[in-house]
Amino acid sequence: MTRQYFPQHLALAAWLLVTATAMAEMSPDERISALAAESAVQDALGEIVLMEQELHDDLIELTEIPAPPFQEALRAARFAELLTEAGLSDVTIDAVGNVVGRRPGTVGGRTVAYVAHLDTVFPEGTDVTVEVEGNVYTAPGVGDNTRGLVVVLGVLRALQRSAIETEADVLFIGNVGEEGLGDLRGVKYLFSDAGPQIDSMIAVDGGTPGRIVYAGVGSHRYRVTYQGPGGHSWGAFGIANPHHALGRAISIFVETAPAVTSSGEKTTYNVGRIGGGTSINSVPFESWMEVDMRSGSQQKLDEIDAVFQEAVMLGLDAENAARLEGPPLTVDVERVGKRPAAMNDSNAGLVEIASAALRHLGQEPELEISSTDANIPISLGIPAITMSRGGISKDAHSPDESWHNVDGHIGIQAGLLTLLADAGFAGVAGAD
Repeated sequence: MTRQYFPQHLALAAWLLVTATAMAEMSPDERISALAAESAVQDALGEIVLMEQELHDDLIELTEIPAPPFQEALRAARFAELLTEAGLSDVTIDAVGNVVGRRPGTVGGRTVAYVAHLDTVFPEGTDVTVEVEGNVYTAPGVGDNTRGLVVVLGVLRALQRSAIETEADVLFIGNVGEEGLGDLRGVKYLFSDAGPQIDSMIAVDGGTPGRIVYAGVGSHRYRVTYQGPGGHSWGAFGIANPHHALGRAISIFVETAPAVTSSGEKTTYNVGRIGGGTSINSVPFESWMEVDMRSGSQQKLDEIDAVFQEAVMLGLDAENAARLEGPPLTVDVERVGKRPAAMNDSNAGLVEIASAALRHLGQEPELEISSTDANIPISLGIPAITMSRGGISKDAHSPDESWHNVDGHIGIQAGLLTLLADAGFAGVAGAD
């Protein structure tokens, strides 16, 4: 059974006050219950329910602003306007395109980031018109991750309208480069020396209502290109063929990879795209493939990477050895993506707080590892998690992607409680 909050429905006594010291001594469930008992927090939780139509208008508007990988600027500009309209006076777009809005805390010294990625997987020209039927919203990117941006807006507006202050500064961020070959460039910048020096991060992206990503699945991605002189299929027969080298390499790789993938931490590989050649009767002058390898263990990821690298070279050597004439092939191995596998205890406290927030709202926490923006801070030993965007998402990364508003407010409420517990509840602005 889920629980909705309205100002008139007090779950706990609104007069309960606790000092920061006492809060720190509480269990995560006690801390969340104490927060939810504050009248201002109850107002904020109720605001989230009341702003439902407003948020759904935002979902349609933002979804219909295309944001292909490396082309997030238009959506970023509108998201920056929405942060400003919600009440933030310090909103900027940084050097790589991240939208960063700062909400100052009362104490300072810590900065908490609440983030969702701006980009979608869909290329330029994709029809992103939203179709609405009842509580179902259908369009490419409507769930992943436009709904995440809406959750960020909902939490910000709830804090503003309830005049809640936090001890730490909070950054409300729409970041670029989460999908595909974006390679987490937005979050990598946020946690670089040029970034705003973030002490913990809560990302919003994906899945079932109780989902908490506590560790990162790492990935290594490559584009491999074999090159040769090319020629006529009859007249140049016997020269080294880049396609044949590619085929040899793939065959060797899939035969040797199970030595790594068949035991221990789950580790995967995929030849996702191949291409090259000019015609059926031409020996190609180049052949290329794009390959993705993943694991929750950096050691296993490095092991499968080494098997792949060896297969690439063995394929090259075998084709060159088989040629009857002409120059040898060459190969270029370009790394096009690297996400670190991230698994440590630095974020344990944040995981416990988020789990408590979900339990308070009637949801069962589901701890998972995945590949998200949280990979970067976790790999650096900085507390970070990824939480659900609420509702039910279906068919992500497909033209029929949809988001269903089934208790969608719970995802926003859980984010609010988790953020407040991490950033520190500092009362109400202007209160005595």
